[in-house]
Amino acid sequence: MSCEHRDHAYSQADIDTVYRVIAERRDMRHFCGGEVPYETLMKLLGAAHRAPSVGLMQPWRFIRIQDSALRKTIYDKVQEERIKTARALNEREDEFMRLKVEGVKDCAELIVVALMDQREKHIFGRRTLPQMDLASASCAIQNLWLAARAEGLGMGWVSLFDPEHLISILNMPSGSLPIAILCLGPVEDFYPRPMLETEHWAQRQDLEQLIMQDGWQD
Repeated sequence: MSCEHRDHAYSQADIDTVYRVIAERRDMRHFCGGEVPYETLMKLLGAAHRAPSVGLMQPWRFIRIQDSALRKTIYDKVQEERIKTARALNEREDEFMRLKVEGVKDCAELIVVALMDQREKHIFGRRTLPQMDLASASCAIQNLWLAARAEGLGMGWVSLFDPEHLISILNMPSGSLPIAILCLGPVEDFYPRPMLETEHWAQRQDLEQLIMQDGWQD
């Protein structure tokens, strides 16, 4: 007995919408203040929480930053790391410093995503690939990103920070690990293309060059 994938497919309009949201998702750095209604925020975090996770361990933790002084501290530390990153890029230092790489001060909501502590207890799916906790949390972030785009909200993933510093200022337990600072909120416009493409920092690679068959091919 054979089956067809179309037996379980959504309507063509729904399918088109899913692919459209994926194609139009952007890593946003420009925000226009405003707010995210609490009900919408919880819907977005609910979408994140429905992400797949190895062994159903659900390693993600979401820390909502509402204290203005704490947000400024995070912003200052991001700027410190931005300068260090620029210097590490050597000949591209000046080019990098001209890029807007975060929206920490301007976004409506600032959320730190972290991996929980005591993850070593979860070995289902992690005995040989312990980094699957990070992969699972990344799926949660992508869910949130796509849901935010569907709601008309921008989101940007900031990785320019020292994890140990965030662990300290957020009173996180030993063994936990912050992996993302998410800037979320209304935007005036979504970039027509990824910003790093329009700024000529990098270009999307040809998919055909990234697909291999039956083994690794150069």
